[in-house]
Amino acid sequence: MIQVHFILYVANQKRSSHFYTKLLAQEPILDVPGMTEYKLNNFTKLGLMPESGIATILQGMPNPSLANGIPKCELYLFVEDVEKSFKKAILLGAKEINLPKQRDWGDFVAYVSDFDGNIIAFAKKI
Repeated sequence: MIQVHFILYVANQKRSSHFYTKLLAQEPILDVPGMTEYKLNNFTKLGLMPESGIATILQGMPNPSLANGIPKCELYLFVEDVEKSFKKAILLGAKEINLPKQRDWGDFVAYVSDFDGNIIAFAKKI
């Protein structure tokens, strides 16, 4: 693989772009009607695409808006400060799912959901 793009389908691109710009503490590398992209590292990008836009591409599939608010994916982010990232997400409007704690797989992790129900985990290796 040369590069990986993860694309989240969102109900409101502008609202989600504002949230992820503040959460990731970076400006998007692409922000046009129909797609916002963030460079997470040299090999990974995170995209935000409106549900209405992807619905026209995925003809014959259920419209993603039918599952709005239902967890459909998890964005597992390794961060330096789990508690700080968790609190920041809550202040930006994310919904608290699970408080920061040591998990049995060896990571210290906290969980929130964004406006569309996508799960965001903030993790640190212990």
